[in-house]
Amino acid sequence: MVVDLSNPRHIELIEEETDLLTSAEHPYSLIVWNDEINTFEWVIQTLVEICNHTSEQAEQCAMIIHTQGKYAVKQGSYEELKPMCDAITERGIGATIEVLTES
Repeated sequence: MVVDLSNPRHIELIEEETDLLTSAEHPYSLIVWNDEINTFEWVIQTLVEICNHTSEQAEQCAMIIHTQGKYAVKQGSYEELKPMCDAITERGIGATIEVLTES
């Protein structure tokens, strides 16, 4: 394909494609769900060990999960998030992967 960079429309199309590629780099969110079974300590420990959060990050995530019912604790590619999601659910904590949506 030949692109005429002197044509402003071609430059605009290239910019649009670049924006799409950038937004597609991390198109998924790892969602952790609130429940009445798991303790704050267990959720915090899990987020530290599985998602590599700091203790402070994990505590903040746990509080948001508790108050909002769910929280996107990590964003990334599906391939990156799938093992984390599996490891979290193996610990008895509800987790899903969702496609990011534009607001």
